[in-house]
Amino acid sequence: MTEFLPTPEQAAELLRSRRTINKFQTKLPPRELIEQAVELARWAPNHRMTQPWRFYLLGEQAKHSIIELNTDLVATQKGEAAADVRRRRWQDIPGWLVVTCKRSEDTLQAQEDYAACCCAVHNITLYLWSHGIGCKWTTGAVTRDPRFYQRLGINAESEELVSLLWYGYPDQSPQTKRKPVQDILFALE
Repeated sequence: MTEFLPTPEQAAELLRSRRTINKFQTKLPPRELIEQAVELARWAPNHRMTQPWRFYLLGEQAKHSIIELNTDLVATQKGEAAADVRRRRWQDIPGWLVVTCKRSEDTLQAQEDYAACCCAVHNITLYLWSHGIGCKWTTGAVTRDPRFYQRLGINAESEELVSLLWYGYPDQSPQTKRKPVQDILFALE
């Protein structure tokens, strides 16, 4: 290979350091980086090369529509005060990307396609993290509401949501712990 490849240590550090970001700076990352991340998402493992992923980069109008839908849902469930807090928090999230998976009538293919789309989202998060951009992968209640699809013009009969992916420069990067390998790796003879 003639291209630069990270060392195993660099790759391991990228994997270990990536965090889910809940609080972002207001600056929107360059669109070119998002497009590069989506380009790399296409290289995720994909059984039978169905390439089931679809990516929707939300502009201000689409973002506002989803924020208002979520505000209505939260107000109904938790009241106006909680809805206002959520609205203000969501308005501060700079970047929004929706990832869907083409539906398949074949149950096994549908499962494999969804897994491939999850790998694609992870490719995006790792690439963006390598540029100092954090993400939060969410599938909250608003994404399960049929109006979410309608407001974005996504056909819910042919695509299912994998991720509402928020992105931006981290304002805070949380610490986390993982279970030890010996607690999750089982050798079978």
